[in-house]
Amino acid sequence: MKDYMTIYKEWLENPYFDEATKEELRAIEGDENEIKERFYMDLEFGTAGLRGIIGAGINRMNIYTVRRATQGLANYIIKQGGAAKGVAIAFDSRHMSPEFAMEAAMTLAANGIKAYKFESLRPTPELSFAVRELGCIAGINITASHNPPEYNGYKVYGPDGGQLVPRDANVLSRYVENISDLAHIPCTGSKELLTRLGQDTVDLFIEEIYKQSTLKGNVGNLKIVYTPIHGAGNIPVRKILKRGGFTDVHIVESQEKPDGNFPTVSAPNPENQDALQLGIKLAGEIGADIVIGTDPDSDRIGAAVLHNGKYLLISGSRMGALLVNYLLTMKEKELTGKSTIITTIVTGGIGRDIAGKYGVQVEETLTGFKYIGEKMSQYEKDGSHEFIFGYEESYGYLAGTHARDKDAVVTALLICEMADYFKKQGKTLIDVLAELSKEYGYCLDKLSSYTLAGKKGLAKIADIMAALRVKDVQEILPDIGEIRDYAKGIDGLPAENVLKFILKDHSWIAVRPSGTEPKIKIYCSLKGKDEEETSRRFLMYKEIWEREFDL
Repeated sequence: MKDYMTIYKEWLENPYFDEATKEELRAIEGDENEIKERFYMDLEFGTAGLRGIIGAGINRMNIYTVRRATQGLANYIIKQGGAAKGVAIAFDSRHMSPEFAMEAAMTLAANGIKAYKFESLRPTPELSFAVRELGCIAGINITASHNPPEYNGYKVYGPDGGQLVPRDANVLSRYVENISDLAHIPCTGSKELLTRLGQDTVDLFIEEIYKQSTLKGNVGNLKIVYTPIHGAGNIPVRKILKRGGFTDVHIVESQEKPDGNFPTVSAPNPENQDALQLGIKLAGEIGADIVIGTDPDSDRIGAAVLHNGKYLLISGSRMGALLVNYLLTMKEKELTGKSTIITTIVTGGIGRDIAGKYGVQVEETLTGFKYIGEKMSQYEKDGSHEFIFGYEESYGYLAGTHARDKDAVVTALLICEMADYFKKQGKTLIDVLAELSKEYGYCLDKLSSYTLAGKKGLAKIADIMAALRVKDVQEILPDIGEIRDYAKGIDGLPAENVLKFILKDHSWIAVRPSGTEPKIKIYCSLKGKDEEETSRRFLMYKEIWEREFDL
């Protein structure tokens, strides 16, 4: 590969690149570190597709890197003989999302591949649904999910409506990597190959979701505050709540309209406490029972509930356990020996124990909903299991088989139905959590996430994972009973860079690099007497690893 300065100069001199791009690059002339960050490598096409900072350069998200990824996908599709089936394309509220979606559509069309493009922003699960409904060979979703405003991304979905798993993504990656000449990628295909997806697809999606309703409109007077956090969830979430019979729904007006700057939050991530603060403020003013918020592409959802005069946030693993308990309670008469819950190796909580009480199987996957979707498609083919519910600790949930990705739209309906169901019994969801903890034991689930950006950051993340594999970890965590290294491909799972330390009381700590962000993540699931005891223990562990690895 050419050195970064040579590629930088080629972008400045080649007439193929537009003037705005060149102007941006001229502005960094003389800043060798910035030039290096933009041009030292191609933006990697990994198992999550592309994700990066928007800007000029081969290591940035821009129309040229989108064309390159799409040309690789087009070559991959043509090799499979799938051009006639077409590709569904969706996008969210991020900067350049509509433009990137159109670039992808026109590059596909230039290769003779039909493109079904949504006419306006749509949730990720609706893209997954559309791939299945239309019988497409693939799907493209322009989104960076809950990343900061400067990011965007490009996810590829397979014909089952799920994100590509590594074995398929690695094949596609090679097609993308083989494209080195950006200046000769065709991108002016016939518009006859472009079909716009509109309200009909939205309505089909909503009706399919409504099949998962547990109360079928038989709801009480639950007062709901909802925020789409400037993203794609506003219309579909409001539609499904109305379809479910909820009429007392209040929207956070300052976060209602799509806005790629996400001006009211530090990050548009419902995992973060401040993402729901404006919703909680409104809820306090009107006396709402519950606050729900969806991320920009509406595949993740967070919630806070009114309990003893305060709005308390519910973590991803705890909401997963609540939903497992609720769904199995409501579906108890329908359960069979094949009924199955799917979760991940880093998802904690008591959901597994609850499933066991109902005789429901629990299967674990690696981190990422693509693996849950893969299991669902396997069940569909071989009939070995009946999918009930899938969830992960990062606020992603799915009930129903209409999609193969997490779905905050269907989950919004189910969370509100669950809150309404227990409100009629004089309970909040916090009361229910307390009952579950009493029955199954208290469990604290915490995530520590450390951003280590740039080339140096990636190197440090790699060094930490390597050190944990050679270090005598028992010197710093003496209560370890077992070390599980998923890089060795254990438990019948594909090899992945995850370490899990099982403690002697069956609590655990897991460490993994993020697959979508420049972060290293440390997960804890700690058993104990109560929150005070487990929180104290968590802080002890946190101090240890931050000191050991200078985090």
